[in-house]
Parts: sequence; C-alpha cells; structure tokens
Amino acid sequence: MLTGVLEQTNSDSIADAPAYVAGRWTTAGTPAPRTGPYVREVVSRSYPASDEQIATAREFARTGARTVAGLAPATRAAVLERAAALATTHRAGIARLIARELGKPVKDGLGEMDRVADTFAVCAAEARRIGGDTLPVAGWARGIGNTALTYRAPAGVALAITPFNAPANLLAHKLGASFAAGNTTLVKAPPQAPATTTAMVALVLEAGMPAEAVQLLHGGGDVGAALCAAPEVSVISFTGSPETGAAVARAAGAKRLVLELGGNAATIVCADADLANAARICARTGYSNSGQSCISVQRVYVQRDKFDEFVDLLGTEVAGLTVGDPLDPATDVGSMVDEDAAARVEKWIAQATAGGARLVIGGDRDGATLRPTVVADPPADATLVTEEVFGALVAVLPFDDLADVIETCNASRYGLQAGLFTHDIATVFQAWRDLQVGGLIVNGSSNYRLDHVPFGGVKDSGFGREAPAQMIDDYTVIKTLILRGMSIWGQA
Repeated sequence: MLTGVLEQTNSDSIADAPAYVAGRWTTAGTPAPRTGPYVREVVSRSYPASDEQIATAREFARTGARTVAGLAPATRAAVLERAAALATTHRAGIARLIARELGKPVKDGLGEMDRVADTFAVCAAEARRIGGDTLPVAGWARGIGNTALTYRAPAGVALAITPFNAPANLLAHKLGASFAAGNTTLVKAPPQAPATTTAMVALVLEAGMPAEAVQLLHGGGDVGAALCAAPEVSVISFTGSPETGAAVARAAGAKRLVLELGGNAATIVCADADLANAARICARTGYSNSGQSCISVQRVYVQRDKFDEFVDLLGTEVAGLTVGDPLDPATDVGSMVDEDAAARVEKWIAQATAGGARLVIGGDRDGATLRPTVVADPPADATLVTEEVFGALVAVLPFDDLADVIETCNASRYGLQAGLFTHDIATVFQAWRDLQVGGLIVNGSSNYRLDHVPFGGVKDSGFGREAPAQMIDDYTVIKTLILRGMSIWGQA
C-alpha cells in the first residue's frame, strides 16, 4: 500500500487514501476529494467511514487489544525501530505527498519526516523502559508482613485524532507511544491530509505492526464524535482547536484525555539580545508551514528602545524568504491549508491596519498563498493579537518593563509555549517562573520543539504532555499486586 500511494504522488496522479479496518484496506463508500491548496486540483481522495465500518472497527479493536497487550515490550520496540528506518527511507516520497495535499514546502516536509524517524526511535526506547515499582508498604505498621508491587499495563484501546498541520509527526507521536504502551489504536485522519495518513499507517504495517494494533478511519467531525463516544475507547489523544477539543471532551465522557489545543505564542526580545539573530530566527520560525503551527511565532514583544531597529531587521529577513511552489526545494513559504484560511488572516491584517497598525511587509494574497506579513504596533485588542492566527503573519509590539510584558502575555486565554531572547539569567528565571505557559525557549522563538521533551500547555492550550515517555504514562494504567503474609521486608 505504501509504495502504491507514493507512486501515485510521484506521477502527480490522484492518490487513493483507503481506510484500514479489521486488517484490510477498503475503499467502500463515496469518495471525498481533497484539493491541493497550491495546485488547486484534486490530489487525493478518501473514503469516509460509515456507521457499519465504525462498528466493525470498534469490535476489532476490542478483541485486538488483547493480542497487542500480549506482545513483549522488546517486540513492540523492534517494530518501532523498523518504522523509524522506513521513515528515513521514504522521507522524500511522503514529504512530496504532504506538499501536494497541504501546500507545505517540501523542505519542511523533509524536516517533519526526520522528526518522524526520531519519534519512532524514542518510542521504541521508551517501550523498553516500561516497568513498575516495589512499594515501601512496610514503612507503615499496617503494611508489615506484606509486599506490594505495581506495573504499567496497557490501557486497551486508544483513539488518535490528528491535525492537518503536521500529519506525519503528530501521528507518529500518538500511534508510536500507544503501540509502545501495548495498546491498539484507532486513527481518525484529518480530512485535509488523508493520503499522508494512509501512507503513515501503511508504513507502520510494513514495519511489522500487527493488524490488531492499528486501524484507520476517514471522515469529519461526525466520525470523530462517534469514535470518542465508543465505550471500547479508554484514552483519547487529540490535537486541534479549543472548540473542537471541547466537543471531543463532551463526546468522550469519562475517558482519559490528552488535549493539545493551540495557542497564540509570544516571543519576548529584551534590550540585551542579539537583535539580528532574534530577527533571523523569528523570520524562519514565524512562517514555516505558513505559520500553521500551534507554537508558531505570532506576537513578538520588543523592548521599546530596540523596537524600531528590530522591526527593520525582521522586515529585511522576511523579504528574503522565497514564496512559491511547495515542491520547489528552494521554497520557504508555500500555501495555507485552503483559501478560506488565507482570506481569514488577510481580513485580520486589514482590521489591524485600520486600527492604526503599520503594515511593514506582505499582506497580499493569491488564493491560499498569503505573502509573509509583518504588522508593527497593532492595537492590543486586535484579533491578530488576542486569537490564534495560524497563518503567515507576525505582529511586533513594544514593551517597557519585563513584569508588565509577562502580565500582557499571561492575559491570553492560551498558554502553550513562549520564546525569550536575553543573556540575563535573572530574566530567564523570572520569565520561566511567571509566564503561564507549558514551555519557555531561551534565545530561541516559541517555535522550537524536541520530540523527546515534554510538550503541552495550560489554560485553553489544553492539558497532558506530548512526548513519548509522558504519553506512555497516559496510555497505561497502574496495576497493583498485594501479597499478604509474604514480605521481602522485616516481619516486625
């Protein structure tokens, strides 16, 4: 299946994205076309799940969970290591597929596939570390004469709902950690990247993941809601908007949830920072994937006496970005996911400039392609400041006092990740302590992530942490064994 999907992509044919249910690929049902936002033609087609298909997948997951749980951690780790190797082998083909389905530059897709390989490798390593504890029960009088042990057991059936903006790597995180923990996983693909998701599921199957370990279903919110409500599902990992995350929680009921719900990330540039370096990093990380990342640089707060200099430097760096065909290796910025998304950001830019903001560069749109835009000194209540832009736009605002700008950042309903440029360690510790975010990047922008390091937010940015070790905790349950009258400790 993997070879077939990639061959269709390489020939610029329409890539079929079948579902994978109960151990077989299927194209049952009415196909749903996906139009590539840059090429403006159909590039793939998926087959949304019917109620019958969902019921079949649920039953197969319920019985398959026992099979997967019976695999030794070393066996699961070996599969994930092969998946890491295959991700490297097929990185160019899948990066091309991502570019066609999403308009994401192929250079970014290649980077994403490198992260997929790392993520699967880390999941494999974490699978080998799963264990348990011997509890100090004899430390209390009622525990004398007993022994208590724990181990981490698979949760059973996991549901992975992935977004369009990093469809390969975020699926690798969710599916890789779930399988490492010994679960079977139902994958709900994003409608904007059905063939990419099909290719990733085909990749893990080619690596030796058993049919009982993974199923793939396509469709919209109705399919996601039905899977969330399924009683067989024990844990749900979702990445997307706060509004959809709330809908997931309502549909799920009393289930374990890991929700990564976006942000409007702030980066603070202090007067002692290397301004040229800060501007270069903000330009490179503010427009990768057309800014469609939950930690993309959105708000840059610059100390007032350095504000004009930084704006000029940033404008120069952004002017040097190459905008165009995502399949061209030289392209830095391709298209956004669709024309509606680009038009929304264009509207927010117009609203901000009408309110007194200065348009430094960009602001024009061609279909789904929005030219990288810098807006200086927008009103504090402008939509592009208060809400998640998720587009090729960076706003730059001045600040005077560190404590005040931290309060300004914290006024957001989001709290995923922030950046800070400074060489003063006291400033670093103050920001780390006081910023209401899940992570702080020092001498880097908000848009930086290591896949083996805990990642997640607070407030409306969600809860739980997406890194293999922490996700395995979420995908497992602690089982306790108490041996009465048998003790490895003293008897009195």
